[in-house]
Amino acid sequence: MAYTTINMDSTQLDTLPQERQPGAPLTGRIKQEIDAAVTQMKNNITTVGERGERLDHLQDKTNNLADQANGFRRGANRVRKQMWWKDMKMRMCIIVGIIVLLVVIIVPSVIAANK
Repeated sequence: MAYTTINMDSTQLDTLPQERQPGAPLTGRIKQEIDAAVTQMKNNITTVGERGERLDHLQDKTNNLADQANGFRRGANRVRKQMWWKDMKMRMCIIVGIIVLLVVIIVPSVIAANK
């Protein structure tokens, strides 16, 4: 049995039906693998894009939460200072009240004792 070599350029191979092209089953399988790889790469690119969008959304939420935390801290400090001043005013009122009560009790007693 004698084999002959067929010399054809790529344009001639493209015009042949796929079944008659030399190495057609191998070429078809390789083309399917390449198509599958390309499809997988496109899916990966889409997935990476969606992941980036989700990360951007998460970053926005994180920034909003940090801003809210700063606002809460400022508000809490303001309330703490207001409560401190309110407590100090109450203590001062109690001290002044005690002093006035002592003066009301002691001064008449001293005046009565001196007479």
